[in-house]
Amino acid sequence: MPQPEWVAEESVDASRAADLIAAQFPELRGAAVQPFAEGFDNTVFVVAGKWAFRFPRRQVAIPGVEREIAMLPLLAPLLPLPVPVPELVGTPAVGYPWPFFGARLLPGRELADADLPDVDRTPAAAAAGRFLRVLHAPALAARFGSGLPVDPMRRASPTVRAPVARERLDRLTARGTWADDGSVEDLLSQGERLTQGPPASPVLVHGDLHVRHVLVDGDGDAVGVIDWGDIALADPCVDLALAFSAFAPGGAREAFMQSYGHGVGGDQELRARVLAVSLAAALADYADTDGRPALLAESLAGLRRAST
Repeated sequence: MPQPEWVAEESVDASRAADLIAAQFPELRGAAVQPFAEGFDNTVFVVAGKWAFRFPRRQVAIPGVEREIAMLPLLAPLLPLPVPVPELVGTPAVGYPWPFFGARLLPGRELADADLPDVDRTPAAAAAGRFLRVLHAPALAARFGSGLPVDPMRRASPTVRAPVARERLDRLTARGTWADDGSVEDLLSQGERLTQGPPASPVLVHGDLHVRHVLVDGDGDAVGVIDWGDIALADPCVDLALAFSAFAPGGAREAFMQSYGHGVGGDQELRARVLAVSLAAALADYADTDGRPALLAESLAGLRRAST
């Protein structure tokens, strides 16, 4: 059986992170280094209580890290929510083969960990919609799109994403974690019947926008968007998946769409829903395997939201 895609190719613990940081940033030598977060592609440590240092775990993530380092300092001032700005950029050293960076620690916690009931998600939904309205503006694609890949993961293609989602859902079902009432499979099947690709004129997208990458404060309002390693050009549906996985029909999802300000329906909505299922299934599989009950509960809820 192949290893899960989130298995690290390079492991960085707090001791190794401290050595790498001290070697290149003497001003932080001796500062406290605390484990903070871990995902498929990066391990994050908080240093001196104010810096978030991200260390890639897999080779496949390196082009995205390099794009973050190059683009986020230019993009950040134009966006209505804070994003990480790489200020302390490290290069391969001390046996570590890849670039890494430190950005000012953003306040808030992942929406995935906030345990917000659906009825309390309207502020975050409205803020996320406003954020994407700015990010998806044609002017940003014209300014930053040169050299960016165009939907490299084919996330706007249900014929690609639906089979991947099924594989993950089958694993969850085999473990007794998920039981579909038929609505998710119906959605995936509808998506696979789309024969035409998404329209031309792609926009600038975050590329991996889900509940782990939106930060919220204690009042449930969105206060940041993190992890930009998949920034690309693509159909807006690639980011609009968030509306269907994170926000239930009615108040919160309606607030998202009103703030976004562009009609979303038809094939574009179907593509976004299929991607929402694919991302939620990936997170659920990861959470179930890695022992993350809060993320698992949120991801399973995301599957249900996406199919309604």
